[in-house]
Amino acid sequence: MSNVLFSPRDHRPLAYALNYIRPVWYAIDDTFTKKISQLNSQLSGGSQVLAQTLDNSLWTVFTDNSNQSPVYKVFNTIEGTLNDLFITQPEIDTLPLSTMHGVVIPSRDNLDLVSYLSLPLTSDPNQDGIAEHASPMVLLVHGGPWARDEFGFGAMPQWLTNRGYSVLQVNFRGSTGFGKDFLNAGNKEWAGAMHDDLIDAKNWAVSRGITTTDEVAIMGGSYGGYATLTGLTFTPDAFKCGVDIVGPSNLETLLNSIPPYWESFRQIFYQAIGDPNTEEGLALLKSRSPITHVDKIVKPLLIGQGANDPRVKQAESDQIVDAMKERDIPVTYVLYPDEGHGFNKPENNLSFFAVTEAFLGACLGGRIEPIGDDFSNSSIEVIHGADFIPGLAEHLSTINND
Repeated sequence: MSNVLFSPRDHRPLAYALNYIRPVWYAIDDTFTKKISQLNSQLSGGSQVLAQTLDNSLWTVFTDNSNQSPVYKVFNTIEGTLNDLFITQPEIDTLPLSTMHGVVIPSRDNLDLVSYLSLPLTSDPNQDGIAEHASPMVLLVHGGPWARDEFGFGAMPQWLTNRGYSVLQVNFRGSTGFGKDFLNAGNKEWAGAMHDDLIDAKNWAVSRGITTTDEVAIMGGSYGGYATLTGLTFTPDAFKCGVDIVGPSNLETLLNSIPPYWESFRQIFYQAIGDPNTEEGLALLKSRSPITHVDKIVKPLLIGQGANDPRVKQAESDQIVDAMKERDIPVTYVLYPDEGHGFNKPENNLSFFAVTEAFLGACLGGRIEPIGDDFSNSSIEVIHGADFIPGLAEHLSTINND
């Protein structure tokens, strides 16, 4: 259940939304059965009821069809009509955007993995979700892991599909929104069955001609960054390259650095990942840490980190970069001294996307725009490995000489 609609006057529950692939509304109060049916019939993507008039005759509804700007609408419960109120970003509505398609991928042990596939217009001109020919793919892994990917417009999938990549976003076991059994199926399965789900999704995409087995990158932030490091260490030949954004490399040090505001959450981490206070738990943490298997990395890796990250400390990136340098394994390390858990400043985001685009272009062959002034007013520091991304070292040299 993703949302519950209450009566504005007496707070009785009137309807609820189930968000499996996309939200679908269901009436609780029989007098709203027809109204909810009328609303559902006019929705084709994501939706959320944000406000209601006191007499409940008008609802403000946020709608999102993924391939255009989200639109705020007004639902007239008396007439059953849904009319536009305003478009959030009208400037993008004339752009050739990709459509997100909800798909359910079976895991090897028969779990249903609700996933989202976005195909570039070059491989799916009519955007029906069926690739006419294979394209390089980015497996984009969400953070958390106690979160989920949802249907709707996303800047990152749109950027990647525009560059010629298919994008697959997988709600692997341990994701939220699919029941407690699915959530708890992720316990003690970091780099285990949770990673198997991602591999199964990759193989699913290959089997359907969406991509080929040797043209898939893995990318994500936070847990998605950990999944990237896991992909390049536990399954070193499964991905052509990886982009890790603020991902932990060592589960033992991650748990040892839990910030104070997460202290009440510590036991949940122990249950999900492993208890470092027990011999068995500590062994599990070490065995499931990418840094333990760093010598297995053979594919290009880009790491982005915020120096002020309170959740995944800078040391998580520092230590795996140091380990790779000691073994002469190529890695590019980008640091932002004024960022935390992810990059919030637009200038920093733009600069990291520019580096990532060049990295993916060299790895997968997608379209690249010149970096140009994308580093302007950014705090970007390329700590190591600028030479591993074509044009990056030269661009930094030009900036430093100005």
